Amino acid sequence: MLEELDIEYLSWVLWVVYPIVISFLLPLIILIFLYASVLFLYLYRQRARLQEAYARDFWDGARKTLAALWLGQARIWHGFEVHGLNNIPEGPALIVYYHGAIPIDFYYVLATCILEKGRQISIVGDRFLLHVPGWRLLMEVFNVTPGTVQSCVNVLNEGNLLSIAPGGVREALFGDEYYRIMWANRVGFAKVALQANVPVVPMFTQNCREAFRTPSLGRSLLRKFYEWTRLPIVPIYGFFPVKMRSFLGKPIYPEPGITPELFSHQVQKAVEELIGEHQTIPGSIVRAMIERIPGINSQ
Repeated sequence: MLEELDIEYLSWVLWVVYPIVISFLLPLIILIFLYASVLFLYLYRQRARLQEAYARDFWDGARKTLAALWLGQARIWHGFEVHGLNNIPEGPALIVYYHGAIPIDFYYVLATCILEKGRQISIVGDRFLLHVPGWRLLMEVFNVTPGTVQSCVNVLNEGNLLSIAPGGVREALFGDEYYRIMWANRVGFAKVALQANVPVVPMFTQNCREAFRTPSLGRSLLRKFYEWTRLPIVPIYGFFPVKMRSFLGKPIYPEPGITPELFSHQVQKAVEELIGEHQTIPGSIVRAMIERIPGINSQ
């Protein structure tokens, strides 16, 4: 009798714990995909060397192949859509976006831009990305750099596209389903846009917080630890098959004489308007998955 009770109790515990364990393991799929991308690039580099760099930029083929793989995954798993891609001007521009727990939505927009517009988007990323074992080649091929104001201005002056999430790691790890922007007083991106005299394209992806989440338990303590050490040690769970739609707003052109602070506020307001227009608050994982059903839209 006791053995039967023990078995039933164990079965109940497993039934409760199993979904939680799975939700924390699913983000590993993205990590595996990233390392698979690195492996592909290393293999591609060897192939390119054997063919004596048959093209002027032999990494372009690698980027387009990886873009196709990522976009295929996006459409299968998230029913991914991009709206407003034509709002990206032909010349240089700065794309400013809301940072989800994992910016997978931006990877998808980048892939779309590479394949549909034939343009690469340089990325301003956190310094720790360059120190992740095995990722340096991936960062180099996709032009990911911590970026100073001057180096970012140089990228734009060369006619390129550049992207930045002003909220950075802080917004990624400590944001929640209410989608509050956490830019504090950061105006670096505004200084870049003003010095380069380029437009800013605001961007937001619907349900990006439902695809991946960070636990609310212990969040304040983990944030204090992050502010003290700058180490992004926060567990992430998810990779839920939610509907994802990326929206790129109309380009915002700097007005003559505007200050970085005012321009930063103007861009932040534009991103907040995209959130208010396209995201149901608070976000819901279940609702976001239901939106995968054809004919069901959130807003």
